[in-house]
Amino acid sequence: MTTSVRLLEEASAELSPMLDLLRDLVLCESPSEDPTALNACADLLADAGSAALGRAPERVVLAGVTHLLWRPKGPAPLLLGHYDTVWALGTLAELPFSIEAGIARGPGVFDMKAGIVQMLQAARLCSARGEVGLLLTADEETGSVNSRPLVEEVAATAPAVLVGEPSGADGAVKIARKGMAAYRLRVQGHAAHAGLEPERGVNATIELAHQILAVQPVQRPDAGTTATPTIASSGATRNTVPELAHLYVDVRAWTRAELDRVDAHMRALTPTVSGAELVVDGEVNRYPMEEAMSRDLFDHVREAAREIGVRPPESVRSGGGSDGNLTAAIGVPTLDGLGAVGGHPHARDEFVDVTTMPTRTALLAALINRLCAVR
Repeated sequence: MTTSVRLLEEASAELSPMLDLLRDLVLCESPSEDPTALNACADLLADAGSAALGRAPERVVLAGVTHLLWRPKGPAPLLLGHYDTVWALGTLAELPFSIEAGIARGPGVFDMKAGIVQMLQAARLCSARGEVGLLLTADEETGSVNSRPLVEEVAATAPAVLVGEPSGADGAVKIARKGMAAYRLRVQGHAAHAGLEPERGVNATIELAHQILAVQPVQRPDAGTTATPTIASSGATRNTVPELAHLYVDVRAWTRAELDRVDAHMRALTPTVSGAELVVDGEVNRYPMEEAMSRDLFDHVREAAREIGVRPPESVRSGGGSDGNLTAAIGVPTLDGLGAVGGHPHARDEFVDVTTMPTRTALLAALINRLCAVR
C-alpha cells in the first residue's frame, strides 16, 4: 500500500478525535468583535495546533487579539485560515452544536471550524509535519484590518498558500475569487423648511438619487463587474429639505484592472444639483484571486486526489473574498476552498457533512506532500 493511499485510512481512523475537536471549537464561541472570546479560542487552538504540528505557535497580538502562527520552513506551503466567526456570543443557546446522520450543525461549524480541524489533522499526517506552516487569524470576517500585514508578510516567504475556507458545492475547490472595494458617498446639501421656503434648500436626497444613477454605468455584467448601491440614507425630518445624505456602494470584479477602473470612476464623481457637495471615501479592500495564481495548484490537487484513490475535485469561482485574495494579490500561488464540505455559511442552518472530513483531510495532506516533493 502506497503512502498516499494510507493517508486516507489514517485520516478515517482519526475521525472520532476530529469530531471531538470540532465540538470543542464550536462550543468555544469566537465572534470577531469579542477579544476575550477570541483569545479563549486561541488558547484552545494553540494547544491543538502544537500537538498537530509538533511545535508551539507564535502568538501575534494585534489590537488585543491573538493570531496564531506556525511559520513554514524550507519548501513547505502555508496553510491559512481564520477562527473568528460572524456569530454573536450566546448564539449556541439558539443554535446548539449537534451531529445527526453525519451532519454537524452549529455557529461557525462550516465557516470555518471544520476546515481548521481538517488542516490540523492534515498537518499531523503529512510527511512535512515539522515544516508545513499554519496561520490562523482572528479578524477575517471583519476584513482582516489588523492581520492583513501579517498574512502578507508570512505568505511572501512561502512557495504556496493553501486556504482551508469552505469548499464549493460537492467539495469543489476555489480557483478564483472576486476582488472587492467599498465606497461611501457623502452628500452635503442645505436645510430649509419644505413648506415655507424650499427654494432656499439644496436637496441632498435629490443629489443622492443622481449619484445612484451615476454609479450604474460603471458596471460590466459581461465581465462580472458589479457596483451595487446598498445602504442609502438622507434627511432628518419629513418637513425639512434634506441637508445630508449617505450612500454605500459594494464593488466586485474578477480582475485587478476592473477594480482599478471602477475606483477611478468612483473618484471622478461630481455633484449634479447646484450647491451640493460630494465627498467619496473608500478604496479597494481586496484585489482578486485570479485563476493564474491557482492553475498549477489545481492540477496538483487533482493529482493528489488520484493518488489517494478518490474522485478529483471540480473547480469553482467565488464572488466572495477571503484572505486568499491577499496572498494571490502579492504573487503567491494560492488555492482556496480546501476546507469542509457542507453549505450555507453565515446562515442559521450552516452545516458540515462530517463523513467527508477524512477524505478532505487526506487530500490536503497528499497535496502538501506533493508540493514538498516537486519543489
